[in-house]
Amino acid sequence: MADYKYRRILLKLSGEALMGANQYGIDPAVPQRIAQTIKPAWEDGVQIAVVVGGGNIFRGVSGAAAGMDRAQGDNMGMLATVINSIALQDCFERNGMDCRVMSAIEMRQVAEPYIRRRAIRHLEKGRIVIFAAGTGNPYFTTDTAAALRACEIDAQVLMKATKVSGIYDADPVTNPEAKKFDEITYSEVLSRGLKVMDATATALCQENHLPIVVFSMEETEAFGLAVRGEKVGTTVVEG
Repeated sequence: MADYKYRRILLKLSGEALMGANQYGIDPAVPQRIAQTIKPAWEDGVQIAVVVGGGNIFRGVSGAAAGMDRAQGDNMGMLATVINSIALQDCFERNGMDCRVMSAIEMRQVAEPYIRRRAIRHLEKGRIVIFAAGTGNPYFTTDTAAALRACEIDAQVLMKATKVSGIYDADPVTNPEAKKFDEITYSEVLSRGLKVMDATATALCQENHLPIVVFSMEETEAFGLAVRGEKVGTTVVEG
């Protein structure tokens, strides 16, 4: 463990990332790649919690835009995260990684109910914990759920895996001149309206002095470097 700066982390994954090259659902190769990426740190004793979105299956905001009641749409989105969480758990376990899914919405046949002290105990016993169903409440994103759970379990860092290699001042996909930040403050993220995480999640991390590291999961070495505290992606810190 001496090589690792962070001993307890929360990894936020987007649901869209699980699609891979598909237009919908889960590409089995993606959870497998995620498992292989995080396994070395897990084997070395790093305590890993995960929050995954549900956008590959359903997004409550999109449903609301199409005329659906927002609360109902968000409830459907939270259930989508449970599907993704179970898929990740299955893949992790097939790779020999002990794992538990804890859901903010009770469904005891498929997941444990979320209880903070039990989650911490699982982590202490070397189990990966996947937090499903967001916060259990509509109108809150999985980014906010990730920030909330990270604070609750006393994680030392919130790591957000994205499709790009950090935080930019513009969308690097559409703007080749976009500038990447190696380090940026919470206040700058909020004042510039940078869309790395929603404002509620960023503010929650700021209030609890929780650093955020944003990197690309496509870069195979990035996760290991980030856990060791090496310069990778973008780090969001206090000013």
